[in-house]
Amino acid sequence: MKKIHKTILSISCLLVATGYALEPLKDSSDQYEGRIAQRMFSKLDTNRDGAFTADEDPAQWKKNKKLDANADGVIILEELKLNSLKYIDSPGRQIRNVLFKRTSTGDVYLDFYFPDVDDSDKKPVVLYTHGGGWAAGSKQGAGHASFGVVHQALLKEGFCVVSVGYRLWSKDGQTSMRDCVIDSKDALRFISAYSKELGIDPMKMYTFGDSAGGHIAQMVLLSPPETLDGDPELAQYTYQTVGGVSWYGPCDFQDEQLFNHDDRENFRDRFGPRIMGANSTPEDKEARYREMSPVSYLSPDSPPLLMLQGDQDTTIPVKQAYRMQETLEAIPAPVEIVIVKNAGHNWRSVDAPIDPSRDEIIQQTINFFLNHR
Repeated sequence: MKKIHKTILSISCLLVATGYALEPLKDSSDQYEGRIAQRMFSKLDTNRDGAFTADEDPAQWKKNKKLDANADGVIILEELKLNSLKYIDSPGRQIRNVLFKRTSTGDVYLDFYFPDVDDSDKKPVVLYTHGGGWAAGSKQGAGHASFGVVHQALLKEGFCVVSVGYRLWSKDGQTSMRDCVIDSKDALRFISAYSKELGIDPMKMYTFGDSAGGHIAQMVLLSPPETLDGDPELAQYTYQTVGGVSWYGPCDFQDEQLFNHDDRENFRDRFGPRIMGANSTPEDKEARYREMSPVSYLSPDSPPLLMLQGDQDTTIPVKQAYRMQETLEAIPAPVEIVIVKNAGHNWRSVDAPIDPSRDEIIQQTINFFLNHR
């Protein structure tokens, strides 16, 4: 009997160590924020003397001077810790920095925001996936600028908002674009696992993202829930996506012609390694590029997608939206495409005011979620 108990204990320990046990639904802000502050401080404190001053990096000092709480001309780690990360400004309950998944290449966190008025046990959820080229950015983007405006409006309308800090692409190829998508899908699986505790409806999941996050939003929306699974423990929990919005996110990596002519080398150097990862071979290229292309998953039964793209965007060219349009001629999927005139990446105006305006884009986005509730 003792041997059996020891075996069970050993298996339990193994499951926890490998990330196969369901993580608890709890706020881990002390752990997360401390680690983020330490990471940021190590980049600033280049001479490793425990303090960051203007002479170490004048440009970074100008950017971060506001963190010098006591105005003594020195920024120390404790001051960074006091400057909390940006979150969505809302009166509803929040569960921040939830460690929902452990992997060999890093822990993965999410922020959960409840509606301003939480009076339902079947609340819909909007998953926000940040931009940053699959290699930068953070879940804190959910509270910034236009994204914060959209999310605040949705929280007032009874939606929950979840922002996921998916693993970023690493130059050594140990994490790839595929991991970004898998982590985002695992976030929905984790939420589904705690649907009763959270009072949410796992069959009413929505997606929203910009740039790389727009691509991820399309992938999570259109790919079947049972595909691209990650953590084995989370794979048993299902969900259903019912609508999504992509701001200037690519939809097809299979054709390099969809990227600007003078940007083809950039495509191979920038996007190629992020798609392929370290464990793939040249023979995997076609299958991997197809797997990471949202257009591959389109069908007449696909959930509705609103795709907005700037006609002057040189990072993600408007040709991506035209490819989606072309695909829709063969597959009549429920996709609405809006070409924003005079708009570069991040809705930057090019030579003239963008049309529709940023405010109109924000309202269109909010209305999409409300109309597909």
